[in-house]
Amino acid sequence: MSDDLFTPLTLRGTEIPNRVTVSPMCQYSCEAGDGLATEWHRVHLGSRAVGGAGLVLTEATAVEPRGRISPQDLGIWSDDHADALAPVTEFIRDQGRVPGVQLAHAGRKGSKTRPADGSVPLQPDEGGWETLAPSDHYPYGGDEPPATRRMDSDDISDVVTAFELSAERALDAGFEVAEVHAAHGYLLHEFLSPVANDRDDEYGGSFENRTRLVREVTAAVRDVWPDDKPVFVRVSATDWLPDRDSWTVEDTVRLSGRLADAGADLIDVSAGGLHPDQRVPDGGPNYQVPYAERVRKATDAAVGAVGGITTGQQADALIRNDRADLAIVGREHLRDPYFALNAARELGMGDRIDPPVQYQRVF
Repeated sequence: MSDDLFTPLTLRGTEIPNRVTVSPMCQYSCEAGDGLATEWHRVHLGSRAVGGAGLVLTEATAVEPRGRISPQDLGIWSDDHADALAPVTEFIRDQGRVPGVQLAHAGRKGSKTRPADGSVPLQPDEGGWETLAPSDHYPYGGDEPPATRRMDSDDISDVVTAFELSAERALDAGFEVAEVHAAHGYLLHEFLSPVANDRDDEYGGSFENRTRLVREVTAAVRDVWPDDKPVFVRVSATDWLPDRDSWTVEDTVRLSGRLADAGADLIDVSAGGLHPDQRVPDGGPNYQVPYAERVRKATDAAVGAVGGITTGQQADALIRNDRADLAIVGREHLRDPYFALNAARELGMGDRIDPPVQYQRVF
């Protein structure tokens, strides 16, 4: 019998109780500058665990202060950050769900105001900071941060170490899944794409060199993450820039096996985010799922699909038809924190999911 949306998924020694995953979604809800989780994070993430999602992933969580997108971004660059996140993971686990963290570095897309304030570059006297990038040129039109440094070898080594130390802190905080964010135009994606990377050293030029940093980061996280817990990597399958020498689905397929060799247990397949000229598809149902299918056929790693998943029937079909191993649901989880419980009820699978005792009279 084929798997369905409510079949547990075991990766290494960790069982995810169903295939519904809360996609990482920035909340921009920390006190400006400190990166510490607040009651908002506990309620936001905790309510999705109450709502039945098998795996609940945090928003992009910065591995160093320069790795934030905005001053209100979540961080995990100190023990204080791990301590602030511990109540969040404890509550998620208490619901019988799996807490996961997305480890991230914004690179050149950092030092911006949050979207509610316009996503405009912050100047130093406004709390802005120096950002890091693989190259000197800036692929985002006229919105360049006030100070961006082309990374040297020490900067690159420091970033790998920052991911490694943040993974250790995430483990201390109680997370069971660690995801490396290498998508959406942030630092690791900037290294992957020739649109943003014009280096001529061991981290630029050839496919092997441009993928070196994400492979090193994945291996570093895997080295400190327990053998019985999985590591994910989120990638942008394509830059959506067909008229340029850019990152393509074929590149992602080629990279996926290398990431598995570096220790990735699941490839989380998204797309885009690197350049304002990207040609985004119409955004209909499952609009990015074909990319996940391509990756799934090319690697032994599990694959998560994201993009336009809005109904339980849709998510269930992805699993039943072997298109993906996880249905990673973003915006619909903002509209409906109880997406998984409602999907089980609508699909006639209410006996396959355990609602909280407080809600059993309804579900």
